[in-house]
Amino acid sequence: MPGSGVRAERDGRTGVAVVTLDRPARHNAIDLAMAEELAAVWRRFRFDDGVRAVVIAGAGGKAFCTGVDRSADVPQPTSPYSMDDPLLRIGPKANDLWKPVIAAVRGLACGGAFYLLGEAEFLIAAEDAVFFDPHTTYGMVSAYESVHMAMRMPFGEVARTALMGSAERLSARRAYETGLVSEVTPPGEEVPAAVRCAEVIASHPTEAVQGTVRAVWSAKEAVRAVALAQAPHLVTLGNLPPERQAELFAARRPGFRLR
Repeated sequence: MPGSGVRAERDGRTGVAVVTLDRPARHNAIDLAMAEELAAVWRRFRFDDGVRAVVIAGAGGKAFCTGVDRSADVPQPTSPYSMDDPLLRIGPKANDLWKPVIAAVRGLACGGAFYLLGEAEFLIAAEDAVFFDPHTTYGMVSAYESVHMAMRMPFGEVARTALMGSAERLSARRAYETGLVSEVTPPGEEVPAAVRCAEVIASHPTEAVQGTVRAVWSAKEAVRAVALAQAPHLVTLGNLPPERQAELFAARRPGFRLR
């Protein structure tokens, strides 16, 4: 959709669609319009039988996605019992799309990017990909992000990544070693590699593929659902006020350990 920050292109011959986060000047950070368009793309694909597998990537080469755009104004209800999170509906599973999705990651992938990565079937990363979760550094609870990653990585790795915040980042190689990433490619080859996998998957009978996607997710869906149900309460209780978060973000210092 022009102007939304999201590009969706489909190949009618192979049945593969490529969704690109297209705000490279903002490191593909997600604003409210982009969040709405991502949800709309997934919902359109539900009814498009010509799309049998999807690749999601980020434009520009410097970042896959850096989470929510901090300049976005997200109105919040006054009630302490409710919270509006613009990223809750940006993923395919959140929109009831059960066609396979492969993430192709290059550059930075952090924070809210895990809402998308956590709902992909598997990840392919360029050698220059870097994963981290800065929430605790800036006075925010890593709830949804940590739950998504706990479905993919060993507990200790998830805890370390979340608790170290912006002080430590996972290289593509370390992400591969921990199981977050299934394949590492030279920079620029991550999307072609993901498309090749998607083409193979799309060539299989679609009923069998979608049934398998459901079966794989059912193995962890009960635990995931219970954990995500706790997330809004933990965020409401543990997040610093927005103005204090902004102060910490403005005072951030360069320097981190890559492992």
